[in-house]
Amino acid sequence: MRGARERRVRTDGVELCVAELGDPDRPTVVLVHGYPDSKEVWSEVAPRLAERFHVVAYDVRGHGRSTAPRPLRGGFTLEKLTDDFLAVADAVSPDRPVHLVGHDWGSVQSWEFVTVGRTEGRIASFTSMSGPSLDHLGHWIDRRLKRPTPRRVGQLLGQGARSWYVYLLHTPVLPELAWRGPLGRSWPRILERAGKVPGGGCPSPSLPSDAAHGAWLYRDNVRSRLRSPRADAYAHAPVQLITPLGDAFLSERLHDELEVWAPRLTRRTLPAGHWVPRTRPDLLVRWITEFVTSVEDGRPEVAAPGRYADRFGGQLVLVTGAGSGIGRATALAFAEAGARVLAVDRDAPAASRTAEEARRRGAAAAWAETADVSDERAMEELAERVTAEHGVVDVLVNNAGVGLGGSFFDTTPEDWRKVLDVNLWGVIHGCRLFGRRMAERGQGGHIVNVASAAAFQPSRALPAYSTSKAAVLMLSECLRAELAGRGIGVTAVCPGFVNTAITSTARFAGADAEEERRLRKRAARLYGLRNYPPEKVAAAILRAVVRDEAVVPVTPEARTAYALSRWMPGALRRIARVKPPM
Repeated sequence: MRGARERRVRTDGVELCVAELGDPDRPTVVLVHGYPDSKEVWSEVAPRLAERFHVVAYDVRGHGRSTAPRPLRGGFTLEKLTDDFLAVADAVSPDRPVHLVGHDWGSVQSWEFVTVGRTEGRIASFTSMSGPSLDHLGHWIDRRLKRPTPRRVGQLLGQGARSWYVYLLHTPVLPELAWRGPLGRSWPRILERAGKVPGGGCPSPSLPSDAAHGAWLYRDNVRSRLRSPRADAYAHAPVQLITPLGDAFLSERLHDELEVWAPRLTRRTLPAGHWVPRTRPDLLVRWITEFVTSVEDGRPEVAAPGRYADRFGGQLVLVTGAGSGIGRATALAFAEAGARVLAVDRDAPAASRTAEEARRRGAAAAWAETADVSDERAMEELAERVTAEHGVVDVLVNNAGVGLGGSFFDTTPEDWRKVLDVNLWGVIHGCRLFGRRMAERGQGGHIVNVASAAAFQPSRALPAYSTSKAAVLMLSECLRAELAGRGIGVTAVCPGFVNTAITSTARFAGADAEEERRLRKRAARLYGLRNYPPEKVAAAILRAVVRDEAVVPVTPEARTAYALSRWMPGALRRIARVKPPM
C-alpha cells in the first residue's frame, strides 16, 4: 500500500501485519478486508481517506503478511478475530475509539466487534459493506422458517442459491486444493471479467494461501452461529450500511429488519457489484468521510430525508437547462436525495437560483455553472472545470432544449441549425465529454437524455423539433448498448405536454412577430390547462436511474403514443396528418 508505515502486532500466537497512513493525531479509521482478499483490497480507498484521517488496514490472521494460527481448525473463530481487532485498536489508537469499516468477511467479523460488550467504547462508528452479521442472519433465517409466507420462502431460496460457495467451502480439503491450484491462478482473471474489478496489486501474490487459510472463517463460524444466533447482537455504535445492488452473493433483503439491531442506522445503496472497494473507491471515500465526520461532530444521521437518499446521497449530478422547468425540478429532486448538484444553464441568474434552492432542499453541495450546450468549446471548458473541481459526474441529465413549430417548408436552414445545435448537439456534447470520463473512470454511472413524446409521435406541425428528439432517442439507445458493459446506464425520458417555460421561448417558423406572440400565448394556455407539473417528470427521472430503464414515456399521452408507435404505428400516422388549429 503506497506511502504506508508498517508495524507488527502480536496477539494469541499470531503476528498481524498492520499498515498506517495519515496523521495519527486525527480520528482513526480501521479497514478490515474480506475473503479471499488481503489489506491490499483497500489500496484505492486508504490513501484517499488518509487525506482526512489516520487510516489503518491490517491483514487478517492467515492472510497477506500476517501469520496463520496453528492449528488452523478453531483458529478463526469470531472470538479470536475480536481479540485481533482489539489488539490492533490498542496499538494504533490507545486513547480514542476507532471508526470501523468492513467489507465482505471483514464486515461479518466487524458486526461481531460492534455488537459484543467487551468492545463497547472502543468503536466510534461502523460502515458495513457486503457482509451481514451471522447472528442477524441466523435470526433472519429463523423467522422465515417459523413463519413462512410465499415472499419469505422466495427470499430464503434466493439467498440460499447465492450462497452456493459457502457449502463448497465447508467440504474438507477440496477448497484448499482448488485455491492452491487452478482457481488461485485464474482468480485475477475471474475478478476482472465477471466482477469488473481492475488489477493494480489486488489480489496480492499471497492469494492461494490466503484463500486456503480463510476457508476456516466459514468452517469455524457459519454453522454454529446460524444454529444458535446471539439474542443480544445489538450495535453499540452508529452504523452506516452500504449495499451494492448488483451483489451476486448477498441479497439486499438480508437487511430488511436491520433497524431492530442497529437503531442508529444510515442506509446507502449503489448500482455496483460485490467488490466496491475496488470498483467505486471514490464514492466509498465520500460516504465514509461524511459518516465519520458526522459522528465526530456528534450528528451521526447523515442521510438526507428525501426519497432515494440511500441511492443518490453524496453522488455528483449535473443537470443542463437547470434554470427552469424540468431541469430545475430534476436538480431539486436530486438535491432532496442528498446529491451534490451542478445546475447548468445559459441563464446565469437562473442557474444560481436553482443551486441556492438545491442547498436549501438538502443537497450535500450545489453549484451553478453557466454554459450554452450548443457551444462545443464552452462545453469542453465546462467538462474540464467540473472534473478538476468536483470530480467525475455520477449522473448526467442532458435536459436543455428549445421548441420550434411550423411546417417543413417554412422552416429555414437556420431554424434547423438552431434546433439541432441545442436539442441534438447539446446532448451529443454532454454524452461525449462527461460520458467519456465516466467510462474512463471505470466505476459506472448514468446518463439521462431528455427527449420528448415527439420522438415517436410524428406531427406535421413539428418536423424540426420531432426530428431532433427522435435523434436523441436513437442516440440514447445506441449509447446504452455501447456502455452496457461498463456499468453505465443510459435512459431516454420522453415527456408529453408538461407545464414549463418552453412555450414562452418556442419559435414558430414562417410566423411574423405578432403571429408568433399569439401562437406562444395559445400554446402556454393549452399547456397550462393540461397543467402536468415538471416535478412529476423529475420523479420519473430519478426512478428511471434507480431502475436503469431504457425509455421512459412520461404523462398519459406520451405513454399512449409510445404504445401506439410499437403496436399501431398506422394510427399515429393518421393522427399526424391532422392540422392543428391556429
